[in-house]
Amino acid sequence: MSKLSLQALNRATLHRQWLIERHDATALEAIEHLVGMQAQSPLAPYVGLWTRLNDFEPGELAKLIENREAVRGSMMRATIHLMSSRDFLAFRPLIQPRLEREVFQNMTYGRHRLEGLDIDAVLKAGIERMTEAPATAVQLREHLAPLWPDRDPAALAHAVRCLLPTIQTPPRGIWGKGGNPAMSTAELWLGSPVTDQPSADDLVRRYLAAYGPASVADAQNWSGLTRLSEVFDRLDLRTYTDAESGRTLYDLPEITLPDEAIDVPVRFLPEYDNLLLSHADRTRWIDAPTRQRLTLHDLLTQGTTLHNGRLTALWKLTKTKTRATLEIQPITKLSPEAWQSIESEAQKLLTFSAPDATSEIKRITA
Repeated sequence: MSKLSLQALNRATLHRQWLIERHDATALEAIEHLVGMQAQSPLAPYVGLWTRLNDFEPGELAKLIENREAVRGSMMRATIHLMSSRDFLAFRPLIQPRLEREVFQNMTYGRHRLEGLDIDAVLKAGIERMTEAPATAVQLREHLAPLWPDRDPAALAHAVRCLLPTIQTPPRGIWGKGGNPAMSTAELWLGSPVTDQPSADDLVRRYLAAYGPASVADAQNWSGLTRLSEVFDRLDLRTYTDAESGRTLYDLPEITLPDEAIDVPVRFLPEYDNLLLSHADRTRWIDAPTRQRLTLHDLLTQGTTLHNGRLTALWKLTKTKTRATLEIQPITKLSPEAWQSIESEAQKLLTFSAPDATSEIKRITA
């Protein structure tokens, strides 16, 4: 097996993440290529698409969501993802075991709070409420509480959200709008049930096309699923050896890796970007000492900046109607040249995010 250096891994994954050069593709094509985008922060995918696509405008994604070509719902790792509607219908059943663990192993909303309960009856009641109109968590609790007065309403609503293929309906996730998340189901919102023949093979191939080369543990970390080794074993895949750790890495045989010496531009990623969440071993993005100094919360709840393909800074945008400030906090030492290239890309992000506001870039240093 060929050995891949850390640099080669970094460049290979950045290339297929569309982060070495922006692509001429539609937002829907990008969302499907990435097998969804984590959307726990409702507007994060807009920045994630801007940083990967040429000429992306927020209205393009808003239209996809409003026209029901894309949806936001619980998927990988039991977190909210923006998916194309067809991918949601195709892959949501595969994620069901992870969502069941989210319910029945959850000490706050599961376990003894649901013990002995007729779950099917709860889900039926949840569907009946969402058939009337998309329902917020509060509305679900208000509907379910009188039916099971001796049970925790929050646990009942949580079971409905996770065990059914629920979708968060607009205006949640629409640029320039807001509101509490309201839920419907795939069948109610899209007019189609999720597939009864989901393909784990397709899911793994799609993962490798967007995040590979990768190990079985990486794929499991991305999806939240277990026992994927049997899927990898039956697929026709190319194998590499991680030169740093000796791990076996898998890839699609038709993909050619880019030159590991290729230059990489500065890229700004939104909070919760899947690039940083989709591998068990994240050393291709951030070295272990730097990672140990930062909590996962620090890395995920702020935007991140890649310089030379490595995570070098955190960023945060604050806006009013007339002013926008982009704060950049380095997590490694940056040269004057690095600062110049980072601030150049930061200005482009400000133009995208707040085109009509007076803008400012602020360096946050310890």
